[in-house]
Amino acid sequence: MEYQTRRNPLFSACGLNCGLCPRYHTDGTSRCPGCAGEGFSEAHPPCGVLSCCQRKGLEYCYLCDEYPCKKYDGADLTDSFITHKNQFHDFDRARSIGLEAYEAELDEKVVLLEELLKNYNDGRRKSLFCVAVNLLDLKDVKTVMDQLADKTEPQSPQKIKAAAAVRLFEEMAENRGISLKLRK
Repeated sequence: MEYQTRRNPLFSACGLNCGLCPRYHTDGTSRCPGCAGEGFSEAHPPCGVLSCCQRKGLEYCYLCDEYPCKKYDGADLTDSFITHKNQFHDFDRARSIGLEAYEAELDEKVVLLEELLKNYNDGRRKSLFCVAVNLLDLKDVKTVMDQLADKTEPQSPQKIKAAAAVRLFEEMAENRGISLKLRK
């Protein structure tokens, strides 16, 4: 199915933060362009949620009178794609502060994630960093980034900087009662 390109493919129709996904931050053939971004149809199987939204002329599911519908039953509880845990939370946040403000927060998180991947990834931390930035509140991510800037030297080996980042994100997540581990 061919989808109409969405205004903001980094925040999906179903509530996932595509801009914080490891597949979005990949250079290879498995790179995802975000929800209905350029080349989405070639990278993904058909999406019932996106099809439904586009059929109804909606940008996001939470704008539908039927939200949450049966398409959401259990997705946040069983899917190993851990960021499903925040779909409802992120939609609630977009609704409470406004879509424009939420998208600005997401854009800021994407920039922070890109900084992490560039300066603190030892080649093995992309998924963890994506999950941490996605599940933690923006202020907590900023706090960790400030701590990293204070506790690591730019010329330190990447492995040392990566270990410090992992430790600080895991500590912050534990303090917030958030698990960064994939569900199996």
